Amino acid sequence: MIRDITIGQYYPADSLLHRLDPRTKIVCTLLYVISLFLFSNLTGYLIATVFLCMMIWLSKVPVFFIFKGIRAILFLLIITVVFNLFLVPGEPVVTIWKLTITDKGIRTAVFTAFRLVYLIFGSSLMTLTTTPNQLTDGLERLMNPLRIVKVPVHELAMMMSIALRFIPILLEETDKIMKAQIARGADFESGNLVKKAKSLVPLLVPLFVSAFRRATDLAMAMEARCYRGGNGRTKMKPLVYQPRDYIAYGVTILYIVAIAVAVRFTK
Repeated sequence: MIRDITIGQYYPADSLLHRLDPRTKIVCTLLYVISLFLFSNLTGYLIATVFLCMMIWLSKVPVFFIFKGIRAILFLLIITVVFNLFLVPGEPVVTIWKLTITDKGIRTAVFTAFRLVYLIFGSSLMTLTTTPNQLTDGLERLMNPLRIVKVPVHELAMMMSIALRFIPILLEETDKIMKAQIARGADFESGNLVKKAKSLVPLLVPLFVSAFRRATDLAMAMEARCYRGGNGRTKMKPLVYQPRDYIAYGVTILYIVAIAVAVRFTK
């Protein structure tokens, strides 16, 4: 399941989404995520589904590679659905002991589950089509106006990019440590909640040690290459908007307008 987390991974391919400016992908992804919280009706989800399917097709990323990210949030998804089913008031549909499932609870649970799934798909699609270096450059350029108030934009962008890049690395390290501990007789499945929590100690300790070691190695490598922050640094490949980026902005704006119209006329 650890390998099923797709956020933070990069999938190399030659697609339109891969060739887009990272600033375009970051802004459009933010607009898409915000749009998911603007509607709660079937029409809005149909529009979001069509838009998401179109983006997945344009990315040339295998569908199974994107869908396997659902397994990583399956537990959270189940908890979200169960809580909405039993805790949202409305017209009773089914009563199980002292628990009642309502019509509004079913509607809210289904829509919330789809919203969470679409959120993961959209976020994963951005990182799958954007390299860490591109993400750093895009974030830095987008936050560039904050330099006026003395915000260390380059350093913040670098930290966010490194943190995002470390996600798949640490997940792979966790998987290796877990398999090594299981080979030594560790049991991560049986027992109650307290026992399971205690069984994670042989996993977390070497994971933290490995994370700190990797951080130290990265810091030493940056020092050896005379890294001193963003002041005076130039770019080997400066970001320049292309016509396809303006088209991408236009398509995203049309999607937002369609969502707004759906919300306005389907209440």
